[in-house]
Formats: sequence, structure tokens, C-alpha cells
Amino acid sequence: MFASRAPAPPTGKGGKFSVEELYGFTKKPKVTRGHCGKADKADGRKDAKEKEESVLAFHILEAAKRVMERRRLEIYMRECDVTMEDSCMPYRYLGKTGLKVSCLGLGTWVTFGSQISDEMAESVMTLAYDNGVNLFDTAEVYASGRAETTLGNILEKKDWRRSSYVVTTKIYWGGQAETERGLSRKHIIEGLRGSLARLKLDYVDIVFANRSDVNSPMEEVVRAMTFVINQGMAMYWGTSRWNAVEIMEAYSIARQFNLVPPVCEQAEYHYFQRDKVELHLPELYHKIGIGTMTWSPLACGMLTGKYNSGVPQSSRAAIKVQRPKTTIIIICCHGDQRCIMHVQGHGWLKERLYSDEAKQQLSKVKELHLLADRLGCTPAQLAIAWCLRSEGISSVLLGVSNTEQLMENLSSIQVLSQLSPALIAEMDTLLGNKPRKPKKEEKN
Repeated sequence: MFASRAPAPPTGKGGKFSVEELYGFTKKPKVTRGHCGKADKADGRKDAKEKEESVLAFHILEAAKRVMERRRLEIYMRECDVTMEDSCMPYRYLGKTGLKVSCLGLGTWVTFGSQISDEMAESVMTLAYDNGVNLFDTAEVYASGRAETTLGNILEKKDWRRSSYVVTTKIYWGGQAETERGLSRKHIIEGLRGSLARLKLDYVDIVFANRSDVNSPMEEVVRAMTFVINQGMAMYWGTSRWNAVEIMEAYSIARQFNLVPPVCEQAEYHYFQRDKVELHLPELYHKIGIGTMTWSPLACGMLTGKYNSGVPQSSRAAIKVQRPKTTIIIICCHGDQRCIMHVQGHGWLKERLYSDEAKQQLSKVKELHLLADRLGCTPAQLAIAWCLRSEGISSVLLGVSNTEQLMENLSSIQVLSQLSPALIAEMDTLLGNKPRKPKKEEKN
């Protein structure tokens, strides 16, 4: 097409060619602005043609520059042992902060320090990091602190750049003493120091309040979180299992006293737990910039289909744990209802699977499996992709027990593009539980 435009002889130093020399342009084309007086038709056609060629040449020059920039980027990434193909993990901002996190994060609940060996934990974490996961979540209560210890040992061994990953932990249940639980200023500060010691880190990126505490004044909580941030022990703070009213209260107090407000809420989210994430948190995101980090996208494995025919011996629900010295308390949120269950091990999960509600849910899960087959993906991949499609979700935390499971879950990113509005509507019809905002009462 441009054979008549012979490139000028190279004039670059050291045998290097500039973009202009390679493509035969020495300067940006001038745009014809017209001239005074009447011009004949031939001159008009000539001017129009020159202008058209000039604009075309300019576009070619800009395209050439973009190609050169991409090549420089590829060379730089190759030197860092990263390729363009490897960088397929999407990253999202954490709410309206400037922090970017991988849309899929790795959680350590149940797995690290208890269900899987330290060797497997290292393999899972290494594979996750190599595939672009930069978010690792834990808590002081997970495996009585062993999850943090395992995570810290792996981070120390891998010697990854601290600036290349995000570590989050949660504070509330820290020990048996009365002063080792809750969200008092004392426990927030001392609990976070204990977590940092187990993690072998100078700071965590986000510290979460691992449920609200009615016995601690909200101002005390916000001031304590501001203190640990000002001391360099954390970059941000967030909430977990808080309702919208509590989050707004913390935000208002922070603004009133010039303190640091929360930036993210951790919430359970899957096919059968939707109201909070789909109704309340998007409103907080638009009003005050609160991001959402979700957990249990597979409903403790129920959505994978492994419980369709009972409880397998290798499943989480079948794990037996020795009776602790004190009763374990787990807070479960179901919509607006809260219940406190005194449980041993994961017996609560087994009881839940045998409930009438679970039987109805499992029948719907079987129908969703047919939908996954139609898309050419696994039920787990469909469930995780379904979570990722929701507005305001910064990251979905995965809980895996081996590398095969991790790779399967990471592949859900490719399924996300297949979730068309029509398909989502079909899934909503099948589930029959799409949250709807209550209609406002008409004024007389």
C-alpha cells in the first residue's frame, strides 16, 4: 500500500533506527488549515488529498510508537521472568482506594495449619503467586494462630518482594482470656502485634475487625484502627461480618474526628447468600467507597456437587477435631438473622447439609451443574465466576486444599466472559432468590 514511500536512509547512532526512520516519517504531519481567496477545484482536491495522507501518516506513526512501547514492555517483563501471557489475572481496585488486588485471592481458613500440610500450603501459595494472585488472607483465630504462622514461614522462605503482595488478617478472637477477645483498643493493638509476630512481617496491608463488638464503643474501635495505621502496623483497615448501619457509623465517626475510615467489608457470598452483597454493599460503595471482599464462593464445597450423594470421608464436613478445652463459638449470618452455634470441629457443616433447606438447595445445584456442562466448565468455576460478576466486588477469596483444586478455581476467570445478561437471568430464575429492594410506601 505504501510501496511508493521509501524510507529515508538511517541516520540513527550506533546502527539504531528511530520510529520515524523505520516508517519513513521525519516529523509530525502538518494539518492544512486552508488559505485566503478562492481556489480552483484542482487545488481543493489536492489539499484534501494531502490532508488525508497527512492524517493517515500521523495515525501510522502513533501505531508504530505503540508497537515499540509494547516491545520495550515485553523485554522488561522478560527480564523480570514474567510474560504477557502469564499476566492474565485481572486486578481490581479495593473499593475506591488506590490499592489493586487480584480478583481472586487465597484464603487460609480451615486449610493452613490444620487441614493441609505445610508442604502443600507452600505449593498452593507458590502456584497462586506465580499465576498472579497477590492477595493472601488469614486471621488470628484460624487454627489458633497456626495459619498465620504457616503463612509467615512460607513468605519468609519464598523471599518475594514485600511490595508485590497483599496480606490481610482479622482481629477479634485471640485467646482464652477476657482481654484477648473483642475489639477493645487493648486487643486490637496487642492482637495485631501478635499476628505480625506470627506472620514475621513488619506490617499487614489490611487489618479487619472480624465481627462487630457491641461492648466496645465505635469511637474506641476507629481510634484504635487509626493508631495501628499511624504506627505503620497496617496500611488500611476494614470490617468483616458487619452490617451496613455499623459500617456507616464507623465511617461517620472517622469523618467527625478526622480519623481513618474503613475501606472494605468481608462478606459471605454464593448462590444461596446474596442479600448483603447485592443489595446493601453496592450502596455503601457508591456512597462512601467501601469495597467488598467475599469468602466461601462454593458454600463450603456444597456447590461443587461433592455432597450430592452424602458426605465423603475426605470432605471438610467429615473432619473430626478433638474437643477443645473451651467451646468454639461461630457466628453465622443468614440475611438479617444471627445465630450463635456452639460446635465441635465442623459438625455444624454436616448438620447443615442434612437439613431440609440444604436438600432443596442441592436439587438446584444439580440443575446448575447441567448449565455448567453446557458452558464447558466445572460447577466450581461457574460458581466463582458468578461471584466475580457482581458490582463492587474487589476480590473473591478461594479456599483450596491442593494445587489441582487451585488451578481449577483460577480458570473461572475465563468463564466470566461467558456470563451474558441472558445467562444470569436464567440462573436467577433457576435459583429463585434474587434479592429485590423493598418497595417504598406510597405517601398519602
